[in-house]
Amino acid sequence: MADEYVLLVCDDVPHDVVLTDPGMRTLDVARVVRRLTGLSLWHSKVLATRVPAVILAGVPQEDAEAAATALRDAGARAEARQRPEPDSPEP
Repeated sequence: MADEYVLLVCDDVPHDVVLTDPGMRTLDVARVVRRLTGLSLWHSKVLATRVPAVILAGVPQEDAEAAATALRDAGARAEARQRPEPDSPEP
C-alpha cells in the first residue's frame, strides 16, 4: 500500500531553519545552534561552520521564525524557508 500525504487547509505548512552564514561570532552562533538542537557544543560548531546548513527541519512557522531571529541576534545570517510541497504520486 502506498503512503499518501494530504495537505489540509488547516495544516500548518512546515518550515526549515537554514543557516546561510555564521558571521564573525561563530562560537556565539554555535551556542544558539546547541540550544535549538540539543547537540553538543562541538557538533553545533561543526554544523554552524558547514553552510548552508538546515538547523531545524519541519517546524511550525512561528518556531522557525523565532529560531531564525535567535540566530540573527547571535550574528549569523539565517532564514526560515517554507518546505516544498511533496510530489503527488503518479497513478
